[in-house]
Amino acid sequence: MPKAKKSGKRKKFDYTLDRKKMKKQFFKKYNPRIENTQIRNAWDDKKTTYTNMQEMGLAFDPNRTLPIAKKSLLREDKVTKAPVGIVTKPYVVNQLQEEADRPEKDSKTLSSDLMEYAQYMMREHGDDFKAMARDEKNYYQDTPKQIKRKIIEYQRCHPEHYDAFVQALGAPPLPVQ
Repeated sequence: MPKAKKSGKRKKFDYTLDRKKMKKQFFKKYNPRIENTQIRNAWDDKKTTYTNMQEMGLAFDPNRTLPIAKKSLLREDKVTKAPVGIVTKPYVVNQLQEEADRPEKDSKTLSSDLMEYAQYMMREHGDDFKAMARDEKNYYQDTPKQIKRKIIEYQRCHPEHYDAFVQALGAPPLPVQ
């Protein structure tokens, strides 16, 4: 039976590799960066992931935490209990809960071109969406429903601009759906 080719070769030091960089890459892979600030501050590098999560009161394996009860026809259903650990860092869960309870800002905005398009259509045709669809400035050949959706989106994203524009027109505003 033949031997492996390199088994008899003498090991040589590779001068082309940067050992410091290799060590840094190894630790970066071994200890990945935790994006969440609350978890990162409470994390202990000397402990395992499971232990860290258990101390914070978080689930490491959701399948063990919330098991699905298997239904059987012949015997009674067994309810398996998840392992209960001691939560030594409950403040992490509280901070995460507070962050989740904060209302999210609606950061969606419309382009100035789309706002001008909606204003032009309302100025020229009022509430007649079929006429808006036949307008020569309807370059993208939007249907009446698409134009209505764009105007409602303009009304939802920029209520101050929309209200000022409608008051300047002297027309009744569109109902928001």
